[in-house]
Amino acid sequence: MPDKAIRFLIVDDMVENLMALEALLRRDGLEVHQAQSAAEALELLHVNDYALVLLDVHMPETDGYELAELMRGAERTRLVPIIFVTAVEKDETRRFRGYEAGAVDFIFKPIDPVILKSKAEVFFRIGQQARDLAKQRDEMRAIAQHRDQAMARLRAHTDNSPLGFVELDGGLVIRGWSQGAERIFSRPARHMLGQALKASGWLPDEATETLKGWVDEHSDSDRSLRHSLEVVARTADGREVTCEVYGSVLIEADGQHRSLSLQVLDISPRRQAEEVRSLLIGELNHRIKNTLANVQAIARQTLRQSADLAEFDRSFSGRLQALARAHSILSDATWSSAPLDDLIEDHIRAGTLAADRLRRTGPRVEISPENMLRMALTLHELTTNAQKYGALSVPGGEVHLDWKLEGEGLVLRWQEKGGPPVTAPARTGFGLTLIASSAGGEEGTVAAEWSREGVVWTIRLLRGVSPLKGVPAAPKPSSVLAVAPGEELAGLHVLVVEDEPLVVLDLTHEVEEAGAEVVAVARTLSEALDAANGDGIDLAILDGNLRGEKVDAVAELLARRDIPFCFVSGYGPEHLPSAFRSVPVIQKPFSSAGLRAVLRRLAKPRQAQVA
Repeated sequence: MPDKAIRFLIVDDMVENLMALEALLRRDGLEVHQAQSAAEALELLHVNDYALVLLDVHMPETDGYELAELMRGAERTRLVPIIFVTAVEKDETRRFRGYEAGAVDFIFKPIDPVILKSKAEVFFRIGQQARDLAKQRDEMRAIAQHRDQAMARLRAHTDNSPLGFVELDGGLVIRGWSQGAERIFSRPARHMLGQALKASGWLPDEATETLKGWVDEHSDSDRSLRHSLEVVARTADGREVTCEVYGSVLIEADGQHRSLSLQVLDISPRRQAEEVRSLLIGELNHRIKNTLANVQAIARQTLRQSADLAEFDRSFSGRLQALARAHSILSDATWSSAPLDDLIEDHIRAGTLAADRLRRTGPRVEISPENMLRMALTLHELTTNAQKYGALSVPGGEVHLDWKLEGEGLVLRWQEKGGPPVTAPARTGFGLTLIASSAGGEEGTVAAEWSREGVVWTIRLLRGVSPLKGVPAAPKPSSVLAVAPGEELAGLHVLVVEDEPLVVLDLTHEVEEAGAEVVAVARTLSEALDAANGDGIDLAILDGNLRGEKVDAVAELLARRDIPFCFVSGYGPEHLPSAFRSVPVIQKPFSSAGLRAVLRRLAKPRQAQVA
């Protein structure tokens, strides 16, 4: 420490001598210790560090020479300077013995204060220098320790970083190659260090020329200049890796020697993600346009075949609902193949196909998205025809649905039993056209037998079918429950929370046709919260998302106020507020019957309170 005193030790058996010597040596920054025997001196020497020992030659028991020899025999004290104090000035034998014992000098009695102080000053300064050197040593040791810790942290950072760190000298020879670079390029450091960049095969020649330009064009005033480059590098096995390279030119103190520090980021996953995103956007655009084209075709053809507006509304809505439910199934399967059983179960849940009048057999299979959409419309048309003219139009009629795998395709058979006698239709309507196109419109894939016992349809899917492996998923519960006809909504006040104006118009029309009154419409979250706090609301229809904002707060407010509500959403139940999974969900696009059924179900408690 800077304020640590320099210590001298005086050893003499005479107290008067000790006091006299201490008085002569006293000065700032000097600490003088006293010992009256060799044993006491050795004890102090093993505890403290001394810059000088003034040792009396003549002492009882152990004299000064013997004590000096003991000091030279111990590692801790063998380098401590000793000046003997003696009255025998001209005894050469004793003086020789003293030097042999390790003395550096003699002071003779009677002591001359000037000589004592002069000699003491030399060892005081030597002690100061030794103290300062020890301090510098400790500081350098601490600096070296901090440096080692910083280097260890930096090395850990570079080795564990997703970046690759590469150091090049002014001649573009590789001098540093981190573990991150090893991981990215599968090139070990032992193969890369010392190689010229151009000969390493790591970067293309044009990239090497660019890096050379960074070094050559760099000037002293460009110390903060950063360079960047996108490049396709190569791994040891020749695989291409798209990278972003960030470079900094380092200039030595002499201004001549330069080096280049590179940080390399592997952006191959990002580029692949961008390509996938572009592909997905293109695919989404294609599917949306195809879907809209299908909806357009369904609307036009249904309109041509409908006798009146009511028939058009019924037929078009049913077909649109079938298409929408098939889209939901495919969305759950991320638009890959989906189980045929899911499509059949969906028709049962929707109420278009009665489970107790359906007999089905066949292996568990999954079908492609294209087949799924066509089969959704096909099953809807088959069911609708059976309800109008076939087995499902009379009590006791049944539908037998069976299928089997055939190569890469599927043979599906729809047979109606127990219905009225049927004959082949005089003309082919749009419904029959939809059924005929269920296998993609390929020749000979759809056949109908118009027997008097019931029609039999045989549909062949030539491709896009595979066996389904694994445990079958549990059937999804239906959010639309059947209700008895004739229940009215008259006198009830409804809050509509929806941000799409056309959907608001449609919902309002359906609610008012059912006899209820829409008392408020909210299109934003703040409007919805204000409206839900208002009075005179019996029911609420709540969109699952308002311009990107979640509706959890609105649902919680309605629940606290004991106002029944349902969700109307294009999302599935898993994307709606998790605390309200038991709340009915009406999927967009919705059917009039489904919407009114849910509203009637919600209205029952309110109507009971009024009664």
